[in-house]
Amino acid sequence: MRVLIVEDEPITRTIMKKMLSHFGDCDVAVNGQEAIDACALAWEEKKPYDLICMDIMMPNVSGRDALRQIRAMEEARNVNSRDGIKVVMTTALDDSETVEAAFREGATGYLVKPITREKLVEELRRLDLLIK
Repeated sequence: MRVLIVEDEPITRTIMKKMLSHFGDCDVAVNGQEAIDACALAWEEKKPYDLICMDIMMPNVSGRDALRQIRAMEEARNVNSRDGIKVVMTTALDDSETVEAAFREGATGYLVKPITREKLVEELRRLDLLIK
């Protein structure tokens, strides 16, 4: 599995990478623009990401803005939504408005921080990224 972790907070980024590195190769980005650029490069190399774990609140380009742009890039490449990158939004925000907006914008999952290994594995299984 190829994973992109998008997180502006260094400690959280390190923890996420440690948890996810057991399941595949992990790249990191510190903001939404880096995520967009990393996805574009991955498609150019014909090695798209299987999973993106992306913080919602980041400086410069937010996770929600990056998600919209990544989904637009998939659409421009005629990537079927079923075959698109699984994007799990990670955030401290658990209000229903934020959760619903994330799914409307193309998120396939949503995890509220702090993220435990158990919650992460459960979400990866739900997304069929791990064998149950």
